[in-house]
Amino acid sequence: MNAPFGLCEVQISLADVSDPGEAARIEQFVFAHGASPFHLPRWLCAAEQGAGQKALGLVAERGGMVTGWLPLTEVHSLIFPRALASSGFAVDGGILADDPRTANRLARAAQELAQRRACASVELRGGHAPDGWQVRTDSHCGFRAELALDDEAQLLAIPRKARAEVRKGIKNELRVTTGQSEIDRSAHYACYSESVRNLGTPVFPRSLFDAVLDAFGDDADILTVWNGDRPVASVLSLYHRGDVMPYWGGGVWDARTLRANEVMYYELMCHARRKGCTAFDFGRSKTGSGPYAFKKNWGFEPEPLSYSSWTADGAQARDVDPTSAAYSRKIALWKKLPLGIANLIGPPIARGLA
Repeated sequence: MNAPFGLCEVQISLADVSDPGEAARIEQFVFAHGASPFHLPRWLCAAEQGAGQKALGLVAERGGMVTGWLPLTEVHSLIFPRALASSGFAVDGGILADDPRTANRLARAAQELAQRRACASVELRGGHAPDGWQVRTDSHCGFRAELALDDEAQLLAIPRKARAEVRKGIKNELRVTTGQSEIDRSAHYACYSESVRNLGTPVFPRSLFDAVLDAFGDDADILTVWNGDRPVASVLSLYHRGDVMPYWGGGVWDARTLRANEVMYYELMCHARRKGCTAFDFGRSKTGSGPYAFKKNWGFEPEPLSYSSWTADGAQARDVDPTSAAYSRKIALWKKLPLGIANLIGPPIARGLA
């Protein structure tokens, strides 16, 4: 590690997340605190390898023992102001600490680090809300529920209207595969890239998905729904502490009429239970959005998420919210792009959306 930020009982240092020993020490702290996969050094390193955004992190120690951890991604973009995000490309990853004092010291160290690295702001997704930072609890909600004991019970646990849609999809005799092979990865990117183009959003580089799959090993995979030989819906999921988290998923236009997305999520629930999972973390959605309503219709109760941010004096924080009025015209234009062009010019832009 580099030199500590200050000389006191608790020492705050910049961690070397690429060092296996340091990463293992931090990972042990993350698991002891029951934190998210986005707190793990391997997530930061995958984001750096797959999207070129630098992996950083601040570790707090007392007597050689880790007492706090703040994973950080330095996000740079030609379009948006430079920022430190905890964590990049994630929906969680805020400050972990044994006590509020250590948490606040990590927050102050993040401010100092941001200024030293010419970052306009620091964004914390979840975790401790530092003193004096802007806090929002109205923008996004998370959705999580326990898995049922068997496939039939899982189907019956889905509310009636949504369950009827799953049954319609099952009658279409769609084929389902899981894995990490090149076929799985290519199928996933084909479905995901078309899905986000249809939503008017630039697609992440495929190298990011490859890096996450490689970094997480057996704790990540791809489930794809096929109509004949054509992939129509696919999702890349993480498995962490007994939870399955469908993270990057989408479908082509035909997925709607085929009910492929409904089949995909039901099959993932069954697949995850067979892998030993006990809960389904449906991830976050913008409050009041279409995905928010979809998850509620599946019987998931929304839980407001807390996000904190700090902006340097005189600086402008980045706005990467796709529902912002400033982007409505750009989103409408992006939806009209041919898929090949969207996939060509999208990744350089999306790298800055971490």
